[in-house]
Amino acid sequence: MEQPSRVYLTHCAAKKDEALQGTGRRVLPDVLYTARPTQRFMTHCREQGVRWAIFSDHYGVWFSDEEREWYGDDVGDPNRVTDLKFRELVKDFDERLGKWDEIYFYYNPGRVHPLYRRLLKETKLRNRIEEITHLWDIV
Repeated sequence: MEQPSRVYLTHCAAKKDEALQGTGRRVLPDVLYTARPTQRFMTHCREQGVRWAIFSDHYGVWFSDEEREWYGDDVGDPNRVTDLKFRELVKDFDERLGKWDEIYFYYNPGRVHPLYRRLLKETKLRNRIEEITHLWDIV
């Protein structure tokens, strides 16, 4: 019997490698995002050998093996996401994660932005999502 497919994701972080700004260089998410909690998530996922992604306010779902350019808070700030952009992000979320049976969304409950709460509520995939708040839940 085939194992269910599983993916882990967390939200993006404002803290990025500033040395990449304006270079046009495309990098993996674990190179761009430098915030400690995000780095801990990515490192733990690699150590566990699981499939993972970042939910970016700018790019949408960004898998660990995809390269993208640096972006700033002017385009990737959850407080600046318009309703139109939010609908685009939800559509991207649903399309890019639709093939997964189990979706685990990792976050710090004391610091999760309302945008991510809204995303988890409005996605068509909400019945497949389990919210997790500890790295040890990533296995």
